[in-house]
Amino acid sequence: MAPLTSWVPGADGSGFPAEHLPYGVAVPPDGRPRPVVRIGDRGLDLDRLARDDVAGLGDVLGAAAARETLDGVFALGPSGWAELRARLAEVVCDAGHRPAAEAALVDLAGCTMVLPFTVADYVDFYSSLEHATNLGRLFRPDGDPLLPNWRHLPVAYHGRAGTVVVSGTPVLRPAGQRRADGGIAFGPTTRLDIELEVGTVIGQPSTPGRAVPVAAAMDHVFGVALVNDWSARDIQAWEYQPLGPFLGKSFATSVAAWITPLAALGHCRVPGPAQDPAPLPYLRRAEPWGLDLALEVELRPASGGGGVVSRTTSADLYWTVPQQIAHLTVNGAHLRRGDLLASGTVSGRDPGSEGSLIERTRGGDEPLVVGGATRTFLEDGDEVVLRATAAAGEGVVLTLGEVAGRIAAWPGPDGAGT
Repeated sequence: MAPLTSWVPGADGSGFPAEHLPYGVAVPPDGRPRPVVRIGDRGLDLDRLARDDVAGLGDVLGAAAARETLDGVFALGPSGWAELRARLAEVVCDAGHRPAAEAALVDLAGCTMVLPFTVADYVDFYSSLEHATNLGRLFRPDGDPLLPNWRHLPVAYHGRAGTVVVSGTPVLRPAGQRRADGGIAFGPTTRLDIELEVGTVIGQPSTPGRAVPVAAAMDHVFGVALVNDWSARDIQAWEYQPLGPFLGKSFATSVAAWITPLAALGHCRVPGPAQDPAPLPYLRRAEPWGLDLALEVELRPASGGGGVVSRTTSADLYWTVPQQIAHLTVNGAHLRRGDLLASGTVSGRDPGSEGSLIERTRGGDEPLVVGGATRTFLEDGDEVVLRATAAAGEGVVLTLGEVAGRIAAWPGPDGAGT
């Protein structure tokens, strides 16, 4: 791709250069939600570009850009996504389009970012061997940390699409049943946790009743976004056997405001780790489709200050996205436009690379000191920020949209405060 021209302030070194071009939905103070593509610290209004037919974008986008979500962009399909990306790169890099492009710029600092697409279904996988092993050692110290099925299939649970929220949305401390003082009590969780995850956004639906093979799975993927699967560990511990998470997970899942198109991540593809035993034929990898994203978790205590408490990578995720999709659909279930498939917590092998507080603090036995505050789990007023970067070749580094959320106090049983 040609070098970015200098007309876009903040694009050089911002993490949002011409090689990136992530999609989001911005709301200006005096306007309606509008799909935008980010370049530097500003956004290009897709509707304005389409109406002015800059670089032929009117023909590519049609009415899709006039919608208040990215749903219409998703509906363009894989060939449409490729054409749209090529035309947008032309708009950004060709000085001949500069006046029309400048007229379509939106100042993101003055906008509110909203959930960029309609979430159809939400599935959370359990793809990190290190995370599964860490939790297994905590929960089953005298047994095998991995349950017998873990190396044979991508374990997952079906989440609640209606409580997926955009980055920056406050997270209300949830309440539910939990063990307390030798009995069972109802009240707000005392073990509120985070899960550092990578989300896959489905743009192309599949046919009901027809499995998607591993080799064709990525044709359905529009892009990637960071995810925080907030978790109430005490509620989860009481409810999850025999059917799995429910109230401990369903209260909120935060997703980034920006979706990085899959095409931007070609340089960070990796094979993923060796799998032993070999998966069944329908799960065997046709080509390498792991992604090497550098990930970090920052914790900002309510009292002030803060710091990074975890750094890890998604390169070692045991189960890859094509395998997740193949398994999800093998029984006849189909992909829908707007499905969000989360990786599950991404954790590494070394101390300080855990993607959740329950791992990082060894179940609360080894507290962290952050910004002068001691933490095992999250307190009211704490904020967590998840970040990721990706190599894009020739020294270019992309910054994925961050996921931030601040904990708000439980409002009490009547919703009016405690």
